Amino acid sequence: MHRKTFEGDFKKFFGRGLAILLPSILTLWILWQAFVFVFSNVAGPINAGTRSAIVWIVPLVMGDESLPEWFVVSHEDLAQARQSGDYRPSISDTLIENDLRKQFLAQYWQDRWYLNLTGLFLAILLIYLAGVLLSNFLGKRLYSSLERLISRIPGFKQVYPHVKQVVELVLGENKMAFRDVVLVEYPSPGIWTVGFLTGTSISQIETRVGAPISSVFIPTSPTPFTGFTINVARTKIVHLDISVEQALRFVITAGVLTPENPTGEGSGEGEGGSGLVDASGGPRMIQAQGGRDARDAIERAIEPDPEG
Repeated sequence: MHRKTFEGDFKKFFGRGLAILLPSILTLWILWQAFVFVFSNVAGPINAGTRSAIVWIVPLVMGDESLPEWFVVSHEDLAQARQSGDYRPSISDTLIENDLRKQFLAQYWQDRWYLNLTGLFLAILLIYLAGVLLSNFLGKRLYSSLERLISRIPGFKQVYPHVKQVVELVLGENKMAFRDVVLVEYPSPGIWTVGFLTGTSISQIETRVGAPISSVFIPTSPTPFTGFTINVARTKIVHLDISVEQALRFVITAGVLTPENPTGEGSGEGEGGSGLVDASGGPRMIQAQGGRDARDAIERAIEPDPEG
């Protein structure tokens, strides 16, 4: 038996705590950075434009007696602005007054923090309206034409397609075309790999092979959205009676979590796990390593070497 030490226990539990807390902390940090980016780069300019519009509209809808305090520019304010040297002598008093009104309104706005949410609200409203307008036939045609035009810009065309793929993967309405979870002998006979049936293969492949062929997407651990596509004879495909979500969980956790053992407790077959069997009596998909065994292996990797 290994002798427990404070240093070993500290490393083990520190690593375990880091593994538990880090995903939540990183998620909150990413969401916060996204909020700060939208608030500074989207809501900020919208607030500035809104204030400019207010300065222009106020004298049109209000009389001289009901003008707000921040709108009134006194002779002293105008004289101080002239003396500050921020304005050239050729600039008219009217332009200076409008600029001072914008400054006064910006200070009024800043003193009332809740007014800064105006830009965020308008940004959400504009994005919603853009989604409504671009969802109809005319909007789609217009957006497609604009997209083709800007995609020809050097530099932009190298970056835009990849950014669009990432955004559509996260926010897109169309789910990946995974039809069924299947089992194939890949990469060699006797090795069974979980994959997703995506549809029929290229017609030329079926013609050359002389048999019905299906395309199967093979995901990789721990990022199942990266992988590769293989072409398999339909007679060699074993269908599994599990959902795509369950199969993705199995791949992401490298086999630790299975449909029969969703918490990862136990070691699969040794504790009564029945594995997965095709309805036609095909081969079984056996859990390669159970949850407790996997955690023990991780803890052994974290613990210091007693020989060192």
